[in-house]
Amino acid sequence: MPVSGAYTLGNIRLHRSHLASFEGFAFDVEGFAPATVAVTHGEIRAIHPAGGAPVAAETVDCRGGIAFPAFVDCHTHIDKGHIWARKPNPDGSFPGALNAVGEDRAARWTAEDVERRMEFSLACAYAHGTRALRTHIDSVPPQEDISWPVFKTMRERWKGRIELQGACLFGIDQAQDESWFNQLADTVARHRGILGAVTYMVPDLDALLDRLFKKAIDLGLDLDFHADETDDVNAVSLDRIADAALRHGFEGKILVGHCCSLARQPDDRVKATLDKVARARLSVVSLPMCNMYLQDRRPDATTPRWRGVTLLHEMAARGINVAVASDNTRDPFYAYGDLDVLEVYRESTRIVHFDHPVGDWPATVTANPARAMGLDDAGVLAPGGKADLVLFRGRSLTEFLSRPESDRTVIRNGKAIDAKLPDYSELDDLMEP
Repeated sequence: MPVSGAYTLGNIRLHRSHLASFEGFAFDVEGFAPATVAVTHGEIRAIHPAGGAPVAAETVDCRGGIAFPAFVDCHTHIDKGHIWARKPNPDGSFPGALNAVGEDRAARWTAEDVERRMEFSLACAYAHGTRALRTHIDSVPPQEDISWPVFKTMRERWKGRIELQGACLFGIDQAQDESWFNQLADTVARHRGILGAVTYMVPDLDALLDRLFKKAIDLGLDLDFHADETDDVNAVSLDRIADAALRHGFEGKILVGHCCSLARQPDDRVKATLDKVARARLSVVSLPMCNMYLQDRRPDATTPRWRGVTLLHEMAARGINVAVASDNTRDPFYAYGDLDVLEVYRESTRIVHFDHPVGDWPATVTANPARAMGLDDAGVLAPGGKADLVLFRGRSLTEFLSRPESDRTVIRNGKAIDAKLPDYSELDDLMEP
């Protein structure tokens, strides 16, 4: 693989949803087309249909393999990541996860602890091909004063490799303490973060949402919510968030995660909610792996009977911007994962049926989350853009998604990076009781 200068990626397959312009391409039934990509000094100089332009002298034969733009992971928790070895979830349940994380945070989350686990997480994401990542940051007192400065350090350290965004995370009922909430919002604004909260059906939900929306407008912040991560049909905070967005005429970006209960609700309520979400221009991210791990887990050891994912097909049909993301990684909320967005896309294809037809679903890990995060230059391949790609050996969807593709080539700024993953042993001293 060339390390600098000018070269061409030949005999490569690109997906329609990843191209800014696709005139002249011959797309197959899955939406892939053979192409050549010319790279000059870290930028994409040109993208042509195969055979549509002269091939440069220095050409990399990609053997018909698929290439994606570098991944965008819009919902993660790298401040929680990799604590499973010292604080596992005792029963795999949602309450078990809440309790375990709360205990570990109170006892162990020093600045050094959070920084080292964040560093490990970002190293994994980078090696797998992620270009931009948003993490939620537990911001319950006194953790906000510890973790936000660490986030600032990590964002600067990883600048140019991963564009890192942070969203505060707390239960929305804590915003009843207006003085504390105002201080937190100022902290978020000072760190150029996103204002976020976990919403659930507290009696004053609408008033608390108004408080968040007004503060976001005053400070010029985007919003990010965890909503309805439950099978309770009465959990309708997604609908309330859409109401609040319309009520305030909110012009910033709003991303809402999970929305699990929507899949349990009656069809008429679903339709009304989704029509409202579309009018409010909300983006929605589903977290299929984590939600399948936690949702419908039963204490009597019976088999779960629903998937725990939200209605992405119905949302996409209404033009709602939808994405999938990693969520938690090796912590009490999800015992597995490695911030590998290909794994997220592969499992989402199986869980949520991102196939037959493939449609524009590949954009759920590239262009769509980039749009939700306000990143205009990520997730799409276009002349003049950065040469940030991930090259795979698979030539069709079934080849591409049937193997882990752990020998993928990650190209950043036109250069193949060292994609070696960090060893788990690097965190061993943090896992001691």
